[in-house]
Amino acid sequence: MEDIPQVRFDAIAGYARQPQAALFGKELSYHQADGGQVTGIVMRDNADGDYFGLVFARDAKLRFRNVAITPFVATAAGASGDLANAMDEAAAAPPETHHQADEKGAPVDFFTPVRPLDQLDPAFVTLIEDESFSPARGIIEPMMRWYEDADGNFVEQFQTTGFDQRIWELYLFATFIEQGYLLDRAEAVPDFACQGLAGRFTAEAVTVGPTRVGSRVVPPPETDTPEKLKAYLEHYLPIKFGSSLTSKLRKRYWERDNVKSAPFALAIADFSSPGSMVRSSSSLERYLYGYVHDAEREADGRLTVTPRRIVEHQFGDKAPIPSGFFDLPDAENVSAVLTTASGTISKFNRMGLLAGFGSGRVAMVREGTAVDHDPEATVPKVFRGLVNSPDYSETWVEGLNVFHNPRAVERLGIEMLPNAAHHFISPTGERASRVPLFHPYASVTRQWAPVDVEALIADARAAPAS
Repeated sequence: MEDIPQVRFDAIAGYARQPQAALFGKELSYHQADGGQVTGIVMRDNADGDYFGLVFARDAKLRFRNVAITPFVATAAGASGDLANAMDEAAAAPPETHHQADEKGAPVDFFTPVRPLDQLDPAFVTLIEDESFSPARGIIEPMMRWYEDADGNFVEQFQTTGFDQRIWELYLFATFIEQGYLLDRAEAVPDFACQGLAGRFTAEAVTVGPTRVGSRVVPPPETDTPEKLKAYLEHYLPIKFGSSLTSKLRKRYWERDNVKSAPFALAIADFSSPGSMVRSSSSLERYLYGYVHDAEREADGRLTVTPRRIVEHQFGDKAPIPSGFFDLPDAENVSAVLTTASGTISKFNRMGLLAGFGSGRVAMVREGTAVDHDPEATVPKVFRGLVNSPDYSETWVEGLNVFHNPRAVERLGIEMLPNAAHHFISPTGERASRVPLFHPYASVTRQWAPVDVEALIADARAAPAS
């Protein structure tokens, strides 16, 4: 039996957790045996302080599920010894002894192409062929064993026409699981029905795609001058967000029995052009609330921020659209809009590396901008980190923004997504936010392979601090 970090256990077997498990016991350590074919946890019982172990092995659909519980003992060391023996027994047993008789269907092969190479999304081809993305492949495979394909076309779209959209759905799946929710996939609509100790909410995944004329992708407008960039951020992107969000509004999800009487959120990601999500969050906020916030330094150096109402967005010869999504008729049924710049394949690659997946020869550097909590700050902080470093840490929810609807019929409480950033606005446009200590706006990840990772880490430690 060998120790593993929690992030690896979560990636392999964490999807088997029930939300109420935290009420009965505390997880203390994580382990694997037989090269990862069996995993386990040492736990302390909350009621009387005894220690015990849980063993997880693959069911008929290759999902890791609980197959054994060790005796309750007085010490963590005793429980660890019992767990080691139980994991060895599970590893030696025939695989079918771990099947649980409730599995439906056969395991799905997610990475074998279902279409000819020329019909596959280039990003999918990179994922399956490029060694530098092997950590992403490693973490996606056990995750997708648990993802119920309610629509029946997930694999095909993941490989062909909907790679970004499906990655966004997988990101939300991982995030909601990490936040302690059980996901009910009995209904295909909306995408997520979340039930946890904090309550229940539903969410629908939304993506902003590139503009198309027929099958041809229309390039985004140029942003090579301050005037063009301003028009792009203040009008072009809000119109793109508006098109996607209002199309979902027309579907009236809140009238469905599985959505009624609980918060309902739209979770949107911007894939309108390569890298567009790095700078589009401000455009989304501007469109949602119908306000822009002008920052100015007073004569004494103090920073003042003044809200300014926006009536509409217009770009080129397109018809204008009204600003303020939350002010639209029926929008009061949308509790909040969720977004992040991190719901991309790079996130999976970083999380996969942290969980110990991949070839072991992949190096990654992440750099970006993050919130500066100084109330007088007008520009974000810049950060840069070696993902391979033992000091590096990251969670799925890191960077997630929740924009709350001030008119919502059903409010999404902060406690329902406690590790996200939460944003609010007053009737007169003043902003208020509750933001984690480290909250990235956006980042870029660069990866290389093959690399001597141990030598790279040693060099990084020896380098003088800048």
